[in-house]
Amino acid sequence: MCGATEGGLSLNGINTEIEAIIQGQVTRAGEPVPNAYVRLLDKSGEFTAEVPTSASGHFRFFAGDGQWTLRTLAPKAEPVDRQVVAAVGSIAEVQISVG
Repeated sequence: MCGATEGGLSLNGINTEIEAIIQGQVTRAGEPVPNAYVRLLDKSGEFTAEVPTSASGHFRFFAGDGQWTLRTLAPKAEPVDRQVVAAVGSIAEVQISVG
């Protein structure tokens, strides 16, 4: 059985063997950033999905195999892009710090 990282999102009820999961947390100066938006862009830069961060700054996407870009949009901060590789059967944990 696979659990989430301490303080992170629960993976209860998710079959991590058949999903490619990208998840993480957005922070500013070490504090969670709620109500930011994280966009999932494909390898060509095309918009695929967007989710708001939770009260604890967390987000999650179910993606396909391959390279993705996470674009984080937070109040009073420049957009932050992070490259991530997703693979079925694994969880890509991403920590994003915004200014």
